[in-house]
Amino acid sequence: MSVSKTEQNLLYLFIIALVGAEVQESISPECKKFLYMGTMPRGLEEQPLKKICQYYAGKPRFFTLYDTFSHIPVYSAYTFKRSDGSKVVDVPWMYEPQLSLVSGSREMETLPSEHVYKSFEDSQAVLDDYSDSVIFERGQLNPDEHQADQDDKAATYTLTNVVPTVREFNIGPWKMHQHTIRKRLNNYCRGNAYVVTGITTSGHTIRRNNINRLGIPTYLWSAYCCVDFDHNAPYTERTKFPAFAAYGLNDRENNRVQEMTVQHLEEFLKRVTYVSSSFQIFYDNCVPSNTAIDHLHLA
Repeated sequence: MSVSKTEQNLLYLFIIALVGAEVQESISPECKKFLYMGTMPRGLEEQPLKKICQYYAGKPRFFTLYDTFSHIPVYSAYTFKRSDGSKVVDVPWMYEPQLSLVSGSREMETLPSEHVYKSFEDSQAVLDDYSDSVIFERGQLNPDEHQADQDDKAATYTLTNVVPTVREFNIGPWKMHQHTIRKRLNNYCRGNAYVVTGITTSGHTIRRNNINRLGIPTYLWSAYCCVDFDHNAPYTERTKFPAFAAYGLNDRENNRVQEMTVQHLEEFLKRVTYVSSSFQIFYDNCVPSNTAIDHLHLA
């Protein structure tokens, strides 16, 4: 049966209304610090998606734009923290009470026992959605290796920050890309590095009990913005500042991650997924104003 985009959008709105998650008009002030110039990527406004300020241990940790229909994030935005790449251990997977109840806690919480899932699984993923899959695993959009503080690392283990990722891609080309970006930003970014990592949808899903549960991404993509960088870095690295990007096919084969300019990534995403013609990941293409440039040189 064919479903028009208008009908699909109405269905999104209906489901969001059922779970009581109000789609906010603007991002909460405490989460703006995770976005360059406090500005969300432009060009996704027409989609009824949920803005989540991801709280853990009393502090905001990163920002996620979440699709409560496909039960996956569209992107997570975070500030990179200099890190040795180590992973935090023994962190239980968590969920977002605020997605299911208007009065729900803004703090992510540990997933409860299975019989309690029914109270919130209409709005978000649960561990059972991944349990029977032999192809896909939970791939973090904000990876713990891009964080330094133990609580920042722990906060990345929420199911609202992961998507079904083909294992060979997740532990292969995509993991190597995350390593590359970590080393590059560790070595050559002096100030804040703003990262946005997202997905494109394929129309395919992971099903559980004959119900569509998780959207399966076709591509994973990522872009960073660091306007205060080392201008004496090697040429091959210096040309990848102040901003650069990449994408890779979420598959077992032909899944090489390709790096490119942010503008080339935006043009690619306009062709393969639903974003408007005005789609822009970073405010003003991560080009600082003259005032900001002067401040950086004087600092």
